Amino acid sequence: MFPQIEAYDQGLLDVGDGNLVHWQVSGSPGGKPALVVHGGPGSGSSPSARRLFDPERYRIVQFDQRGCGRSLPHASDPATDMSVNTTAHLVADMERLRAHLGVERWLLYGGSWGSTLILAYAEAYPERVSEIVIAAVTTTRRSETAWLYEGVGRFFPEAHERFRAGVEAAADARGLDLVAAYARRMEDPDPAVREKAAADWCAWEDAVLSMEGMGTPYTDRVDAHRLAFVRICAHYFAHGAWLEEGALLRDAHRLAGIPGVLVHGRLDMGGPLTTAWELARAWPDADLSVVENAGHLGGDDTRDRVLAALERFAPPPSPR
Repeated sequence: MFPQIEAYDQGLLDVGDGNLVHWQVSGSPGGKPALVVHGGPGSGSSPSARRLFDPERYRIVQFDQRGCGRSLPHASDPATDMSVNTTAHLVADMERLRAHLGVERWLLYGGSWGSTLILAYAEAYPERVSEIVIAAVTTTRRSETAWLYEGVGRFFPEAHERFRAGVEAAADARGLDLVAAYARRMEDPDPAVREKAAADWCAWEDAVLSMEGMGTPYTDRVDAHRLAFVRICAHYFAHGAWLEEGALLRDAHRLAGIPGVLVHGRLDMGGPLTTAWELARAWPDADLSVVENAGHLGGDDTRDRVLAALERFAPPPSPR
């Protein structure tokens, strides 16, 4: 990876509805524009993502999606209005940020939830996208969410029993109702209820990834960051991300002419390879690279393939 660099420009963009989206730019001011779309939803952007890009050839844009990171208001505050935090709002925010920064077209990079948001944006504004690089493909279909919070429990029955126990009513612990129950708990006026729900949710997320040997990345989130992450996740997944089931795969033809690289681990328990395979079949301009020894969080091989894709799409080095 490239050395860590600092942002040379940043700000808060007023996107309406009382929301200010935090953005930052690093790399070369004259480089190829690339937008990093973080996962979660609600994880916030990470400075380490910049290290995937050659800072002399890319103009690297990052932003914190509504309600998380340094964007305002923060979803950890129970007074924050979640009704204006939907996939359509985030797509509009991305387009507003593009115009604000004077970008004509940009490469999109991200993974997990970030891939869903990338696809939603690119299918809405294909003329604004030069290339796409995705690690860990998801489209947030209700079937994918049902697998993550219910189906995969057959591999982790003890952890899933604890996750189900986090909601009181038995009727809440069936299929997607389980996610909806957690979404309701994250809106509870009692902070202790919200904190317990966030801890239980993160413990389940870590259980699903436990065979990847990456520790407990979700439980390691603390305080406001954990609360915002779980509140936003449960909010989005309880509503199917406000997407018609299968719409992103159905409309993948809108990506025609946009080169893409999809990198997905065969051992991804949270987001099985099926979705990446289906997307690659629906989007002929995308190359699917299956990493045999990787899961959802990736690893060295995943990183190397992402680096190779970003090198492939980078402009030629400037003559010295």
